[in-house]
Amino acid sequence: MNTRPPFPPFDHTSATTKVRLAEDGWNSRDLAKVAQAYTLDTRWRNRSTFVNNRDEAEAFLKGKWQRELDYRLIKELWLFAGNRIAVRYAYEWHDAAGDWFRSYGNENWEFDDSGLMRRRYASINDLAMAEADRLFHWPLGRRPDEHPGLSELGL
Repeated sequence: MNTRPPFPPFDHTSATTKVRLAEDGWNSRDLAKVAQAYTLDTRWRNRSTFVNNRDEAEAFLKGKWQRELDYRLIKELWLFAGNRIAVRYAYEWHDAAGDWFRSYGNENWEFDDSGLMRRRYASINDLAMAEADRLFHWPLGRRPDEHPGLSELGL
């Protein structure tokens, strides 16, 4: 059976760890690894897109990371209770034309007992920006521990 610690019910430490692990996974852009964090019957709403299982989640992420180039994400714990976590986040990316964006969002997550995400509801807004206004400057992949988070960046 696939499990993904930490497991609910969450406390502040385990919820913060869960958020960082999710950030690390998405920053890896490793489709197979990221998809394994979700239940087989996971349900998402991402903007106006609805995802109805793990295979659809993987297909969604594949398309996302083909469109959103040089993707770098920071997530921050907002709230937790029982098997649910709320996060806020921002990510920077550019499109094929070289236009840069910072996307701001909030997500509500629900986990099963094995630590897999069963539900993910995301609301996201994109802000066009100049490349000179970027704040996320680490090499592609995991955000270094010393890189500031959202609150430290004033986001």
